[in-house]
Amino acid sequence: MSDLKAHSCEACSPDAPKATEEEKQQLHKDVPDWEILDIDGEEQLHKVYKLKNFIKALEFTNKIGELAEEEDHHPVIVLEYGKVAVNWWSHEIGGLHKNDFILAARTDAAFNDMQ
Repeated sequence: MSDLKAHSCEACSPDAPKATEEEKQQLHKDVPDWEILDIDGEEQLHKVYKLKNFIKALEFTNKIGELAEEEDHHPVIVLEYGKVAVNWWSHEIGGLHKNDFILAARTDAAFNDMQ
């Protein structure tokens, strides 16, 4: 497996191609704990992280926010006591792009850094 979190994100425009089935299968190997869900006709990467308490969950949420701002690519984040749910997908193309898998890998790395 490659070190997906180290890959560079590409600029994504509305006419950018979605990841092919083959690309999704390959990229998903680097973030196997993420589910690929169809939500309102758009594929999204989804994962729930469990943390000790609300403060830790908030700290992790802020780390994800920093990742999102660095790439100008923003997920859905749901913060609860001791739990953070994250969905990555490319809004402009209405589905998954390589960038989403890269940011999923970076989200995992941010979580692991907190442990």
